[in-house]
Amino acid sequence: MSQYDVCIIGSGAGGGPVAYQLSLAGYTVLVLEKGPFLKQNDYYKDELACCRRSVYTPNLTDEFHVIEDYAGKDEQGNYKWSSESTLDSGWDFWNGNLVGGATNLMSGFFHRLKPEDFRLKSEFGEIKDANVVDWPIEYTDLEPYYAMVEQIVGVSGRVTPHPNMEPRSTKEFPYPATNEHPITKFIDHGCEALTLHSLPTPRAILPTSISTQRGGCQYSGYCGSYGCASGAKGSSREALINAAIASGNCSLQDRAKVTRLISDQTGKVIHAEYIDKHNQTKTVQAKIFVVACQAVETSRLLLSSIGPKHQQGLGNQYHQVGKNMLFSAGGSGSGEFYYDDYNAEQAQQLKIRGPFVNRYLQDWYFINDKKLGRAKGGTVEFLLSHPNPINRANGVKWGDDDKLVWGRALKQKLKAAFTQSQKLKFEIFCDWLPTDDCFVSLDSQHKDKWGSPVAKLRVGYHDHDLEVGNYILERSKKIFEKMNAKNISGSVSGSPPPNLQAGGCRFGNDPKTSVLDKDCRIHNAENVFVTDGAWMPTGGSVPYTFTIYANAFRVADLIKKQL
Repeated sequence: MSQYDVCIIGSGAGGGPVAYQLSLAGYTVLVLEKGPFLKQNDYYKDELACCRRSVYTPNLTDEFHVIEDYAGKDEQGNYKWSSESTLDSGWDFWNGNLVGGATNLMSGFFHRLKPEDFRLKSEFGEIKDANVVDWPIEYTDLEPYYAMVEQIVGVSGRVTPHPNMEPRSTKEFPYPATNEHPITKFIDHGCEALTLHSLPTPRAILPTSISTQRGGCQYSGYCGSYGCASGAKGSSREALINAAIASGNCSLQDRAKVTRLISDQTGKVIHAEYIDKHNQTKTVQAKIFVVACQAVETSRLLLSSIGPKHQQGLGNQYHQVGKNMLFSAGGSGSGEFYYDDYNAEQAQQLKIRGPFVNRYLQDWYFINDKKLGRAKGGTVEFLLSHPNPINRANGVKWGDDDKLVWGRALKQKLKAAFTQSQKLKFEIFCDWLPTDDCFVSLDSQHKDKWGSPVAKLRVGYHDHDLEVGNYILERSKKIFEKMNAKNISGSVSGSPPPNLQAGGCRFGNDPKTSVLDKDCRIHNAENVFVTDGAWMPTGGSVPYTFTIYANAFRVADLIKKQL
């Protein structure tokens, strides 16, 4: 049986920083990753692989989830829920089942949380039927680690002061901004007309090469949902795992499915049990275990880890594991810019593909409104429609009568979609309020190919999320009107985006209402930490990856002290 100082389960944003810091500090580290170890040369701009087939996610015949979705109310006004497996629905709740996790496939929007995000309840008060709490740490506890991520992972951009800007210990990002698309001028002018602050987006993407291993961005236009072939994207694999392995102190076992953590009579975990790629069951021993499987799967693993002191699952003595799951609320919209409406030079600029839009707004991060009162708002991110030709073509096959278009009419629609206009989109990121109707449990009726119960996930949302999303949506559409865009549309949804998940093992000071202490250590298991987004009690109004990275670096320092 192998013995290590630290065993890390998962290699994404939560696992990578811990492996990096501890292995470079001289500790022996083993990373167990369920997915394959793909390298730069394995990534292609292949839309079929990315978006039509299960290449970066498990095959749903091998593993799936059971989803409980909202199905109206009964006669007494109580919520009803419908249950369906993702094997039947095709609604995939996996993202990034490979070394480096979902960070391989991110768009790289790297925004910090604000100090107010750490004290949501104190700042904005209670919301009926929402389990809002303050964090057990402050922004100042995490700020040095945000700066560390910017340097080590590699964040590019320009720091631009604005009314809702968070405090920084560094004046600038360590890398200059990536190339910008000419359409940013349209956005800047539209925002200026409305006295809004159009800000350059910080991205975990390198504009130029920094080593023989990490090149600069190739500006293919295929970024979000795709792996990076140049090493420019700041994935955990590229920025952290590779360096950890190169230290000589970190071993990585891919295609290793961890089934449970085995604890002794005192409650301390002594072994991790996993099934390797040859379908052999093995165990590994370590002083400290770090769970970073992504939020849904982390809750599933802890619930599956029964022991003498953990009869309901590891860390679940007060039935808190899996509770208060978070996704990202908000919505999206778009507008079209027809080339014929502009002169030849402007039209040529609009046709450009590759550079990033690199613009966002946080003017509505905090809201003062007659209806909503003082409330947390969100972030608006601008981006071009994805160049995926299959998806773009598939989107024009329906006519106004909801019937399929054929022949010449279809050809004309396809030609127009690809040659007559540029579509600009916006995405809204808002807080997904934690509620009693969004949680993970085990489904004893369904098991994966290894015989483990699959995760059952209820995905209820709070109506307040939609109210905030619609508030920002209507104001965002006015920017597109100022830009003279056509066919402006948008929507807000309570459907959870699976690639943005957190919660389920929230940290806090009271074991009765949290799974982890402020150091992200399980309350009644002194040698187990959780470092993926599961620890977050509230999510903020930005994508989670940057904050997960920063907190994992913080926890790595705490683990070093414990060792």
